[in-house]
Amino acid sequence: MKNYCLSVLVSLLFSGCFLCQVNQAAAGIFPYEFQQKVFDNGFKVILIPMDSPGIVAYYSIVRTGSRDEYEPGHSGFAHFFEHMMFRGTKNYPGHVYDRLITEIGANANAYTSNDITCYHLKFASEDLEKVMELESDRFQNLFYSEQAFKTEAGAVHGEYLKSLSSPWMVLNEKLYDTAFDVHTYKHTTIGFREDIEAMPTMYEYSKSFFNRYYRPENVILLIVGDINPAASFELAQKYYGDWQPGYVPPKIPAEPEQKRERKAEVTFSGKTLPILSINYKAMVFDPTDIEMAACYLLGDIVFGETSEIYKKLVIDEQRVRFIGANFSASRDPGLFSIYTMVNTEDDIENIKNEIYRAIEFYQDNLVDEKRLNDLKSNLKYSFLMRLNTAEAVAGRLARLIAMTGNIESVDQLYQSYDKVTTEDIITAANKYLVKQKRTVIVLKGEI
Repeated sequence: MKNYCLSVLVSLLFSGCFLCQVNQAAAGIFPYEFQQKVFDNGFKVILIPMDSPGIVAYYSIVRTGSRDEYEPGHSGFAHFFEHMMFRGTKNYPGHVYDRLITEIGANANAYTSNDITCYHLKFASEDLEKVMELESDRFQNLFYSEQAFKTEAGAVHGEYLKSLSSPWMVLNEKLYDTAFDVHTYKHTTIGFREDIEAMPTMYEYSKSFFNRYYRPENVILLIVGDINPAASFELAQKYYGDWQPGYVPPKIPAEPEQKRERKAEVTFSGKTLPILSINYKAMVFDPTDIEMAACYLLGDIVFGETSEIYKKLVIDEQRVRFIGANFSASRDPGLFSIYTMVNTEDDIENIKNEIYRAIEFYQDNLVDEKRLNDLKSNLKYSFLMRLNTAEAVAGRLARLIAMTGNIESVDQLYQSYDKVTTEDIITAANKYLVKQKRTVIVLKGEI
C-alpha cells in the first residue's frame, strides 16, 4: 500500500486576526489535506475537507481532563462538566438546545478521560452555522443555577455507584490509587468517591473550574467532512473570535520515581473470574520519541494475538479468557498495562510467572525483524482503514490533538514507528518492564 502523509508546511498566510497553515497530503500516513488557523485569542481551528457528501463531524476538544484536577478534594470536575455543558445558557437553555439539535437531526455527545474532555456532533453540512452558534454560545456563556448544579452532581454520584457494577471500574480505581502517590492520575476520571459525594456543596468552585479551563487557548475545534474551508473559517471567526482568553494552567505535582514493586488485591462484590493487572510506569506521550514508539510496539510483540504467550494461554491451554497489553498514552508519565482474566483462581500465580517469563525473553532476545516490520505495516493499514468517514477521522484524531495540541503529531508518531529497530525493542523492555516500576493488582469476585 502506498504511504500517504502530512507534508511539511506548504504556506503561511497572514491576516489581521490569525495565522493560517495549509498542509497537503503527500508521502506519509495521513491521507487528507488539512487547514488550520489560530485566532488572536489563542483559539485553534483545524479543518479537514473530505469526501463525505452532506455530513460533517464537529469536535470541540478541551485539553482538560481528570489530570487537571490537582486541588485536594476536588476530583471529578472535568467529567462533571461533560454533564453540565448540556445545561445550556441564558440564550439557549438545555431544553432549547436539545430541541434544536433534535430538529436538525444531529447526534450530540461527549466524553472525558484523563487528558481530554471532548464534545462531538454529527450533522448535515447545511446546519454548520447553527451548530457553531449553539456550540460557541455554551462554551462562552454556560449558565446553571445552584439547584441545577446540585441535581447534576447527584446524577454524577448515581453514575459512579452504577459504575461499581463493573469489575473493571473497581480494578482501575484500586490500580491508579496504588500506582500513583501524588500525581493526579491517582484518581480515575470520575473522581474519588468522597469528592463525588461532597460535590453538591461546591457550586462556587465549579464556576471557577469552568472559568479557568474553558478558554480559547485551551480548546481546539476540529471540523471534518463536507465543508468549505474559507467559509468555515469565517464562521469560526464570527462565533469564536471574541471569546476572551484567560486559561490558567493546572499546578500538577510531579510523580516521584517508583523504586519498588507494589501489590494490592481488591474484591468485587459480584460474580467474575479473577482479573490480573500488571502495570509498569511509562513515559510522557511524545510522538517524536523512538523509545515511546518502541514501548507501544513491544506490547503487541509480547502479548498480541500473534505472540507465543497468547497462543499458549488463550488458544492451546485455555487457561485465560484473554491477554493483552496497553500503553496508556498520556500527557504525563502513565502506565504500561498487561491484563488478563484467569479461568481458575488457583492459577493466578502461575499466569503471573508466565507473563514475567515472556517479558524476560524479550529482554534477552531480539524480536524477529520480519515480525517487527509486519507489525508496523499492520498498524498503518489498520489506521488508514478506520479513516473512511468524517466521524471516524475526527474520532481518531481527537485524543492525539488533545495530548499534543497539533495534528502534525499523527505523521510524527508513524514516522517514529518506522524508525524503531529490534535493538530499540530490547532496550525498552529492559528499561521500563522492570520489577521496581511494577504495580500488580489482583481482583477476585465475592461470588
